[in-house]
Amino acid sequence: MANGQIYDFPSGDDFRGFIKKFKGLFFLLVGIILLAILMVGAIYTIKEQEQAVVTTFGNPVTVSDAGLHFKIPIIQKVQKVDTTIKGFSIGYDEVTNEKVELESMMITKDFNFVNVDFFVEYKVSDPVKALYASEEPVIILKNIALGSIRSIVGSYDVDSVITTGKNEIQAAIKTAILKKLELHNLGIMLVNISIQDSEPPTVEVMDAFKAVETAKQGKETSLNNADKYRNEKLPQANAQVDKILQEAESTKTQRINEAAGEVARFNEMYSEYIKYPLITKQRMFYEAMEDILPTLKVVIDSGDTGVQKLLPLEPIIEGGTN
Repeated sequence: MANGQIYDFPSGDDFRGFIKKFKGLFFLLVGIILLAILMVGAIYTIKEQEQAVVTTFGNPVTVSDAGLHFKIPIIQKVQKVDTTIKGFSIGYDEVTNEKVELESMMITKDFNFVNVDFFVEYKVSDPVKALYASEEPVIILKNIALGSIRSIVGSYDVDSVITTGKNEIQAAIKTAILKKLELHNLGIMLVNISIQDSEPPTVEVMDAFKAVETAKQGKETSLNNADKYRNEKLPQANAQVDKILQEAESTKTQRINEAAGEVARFNEMYSEYIKYPLITKQRMFYEAMEDILPTLKVVIDSGDTGVQKLLPLEPIIEGGTN
């Protein structure tokens, strides 16, 4: 009783009748809810740059590409795998950018120490193997990369690692990692590995390498200047050589002509000598004396009269030729 009113509660028979009346509706509602749950669990969506491994009682049966897919609820499970390109650093911390010397410190072929930083890019190539072939495929990849890096860097001298041989070293390391990944079959593939930085481990050594690099640049500058000087002077030298050769050729021709003239004169004189030996001898004597003593005068003694005459040599020579 409340506020003067009296409520009559249903008797036991009436309550059982009520339950019986709504029993079918209750089970229908429960069935609809269970069906909705099962339908939600049977539908899954795969995004771009994703793949899904569907397992039945733990065994992988298929790999689904991007789109809307269905599976058997409870019996089948779906594990999604990101297939985008990812990466990790070796030798430095990506967040703080600080050196990790345990990874970066290496020894070269010429027994020098050097700090080398790398960045490794990879992606999933086989989702099933990436999930089930090993527990930590990325850690295994990092260990493979570290081993290959130390082996390859150790086969080069420090100068190549720091300056001239970076591209060659990167290519050799990538080849070594790819070969090892084929053996391990981890389900992930190497996309690229690149040297981020390489430097000596101490400031003093770093300064020494900078000095070496400066010296190399100076060497290149000197070589370029030498080539420039050679290119400038070589044409001048060639022109001088041509001039000397031309002068030598001219002198040669002149000497040959002079010799030919001397031979002709000698032959002419010889023919005169055959005809008039004494006169020719006198003539040759006078010519020789004229060349030696051009101011020479000839004194002729007249004998009985005691008169001496001074005659120039030229008329005598000319008279001898008549």
